[in-house]
Amino acid sequence: MNLPNKITLSRILLIPVFLLVFFLEPFIDIVNTWLALCLFVLAASTDALDGYLARKLKMVSNFGKLIDPLADKLLVCSVLIAFTANGLVPAWAVILIVSREFYISGFRQLALEQGLVLAATGLAKLKTIFQITLIVYILLPFPFSLLVFAPVTWALVIATVVFTLWSGLDYTVKNLHVFRNKGN
Repeated sequence: MNLPNKITLSRILLIPVFLLVFFLEPFIDIVNTWLALCLFVLAASTDALDGYLARKLKMVSNFGKLIDPLADKLLVCSVLIAFTANGLVPAWAVILIVSREFYISGFRQLALEQGLVLAATGLAKLKTIFQITLIVYILLPFPFSLLVFAPVTWALVIATVVFTLWSGLDYTVKNLHVFRNKGN
């Protein structure tokens, strides 16, 4: 268990802490709202840190290749599902996002069983930026009603869903060979 993998696991361990704080009267108590935002930003920032350290310290591992994208998906999906529970993001959007994340996880697992490690595409990185931006925007503790920001929130939701689905399609098309290998 090297340092980058420990950092990745810390991202997973921050999820229940975030959820606990988020559900302790989110958007009502300003301290809880700021704390939830800080916890999410901390958890999300570990993604860049663990990858950087793994490459810099030459500690890239098979465990890390498997758990890092899973940790990202667990974080984003958990937060978006929590948002849905509070009526902050429409369920249809979260269902599409979560479905894409499960599909890509399965697709990566299939490739891994064939000895292939599939790199994230540029669109997948852009998708992550949109997902994190949407989450941070919703968590920002505005001093007045979120209703004022509804058009911006909707635009971010639509853009996030579009880039999430587009990146999944792009990922599949660029890696169709995974389905053709070994009789799959």
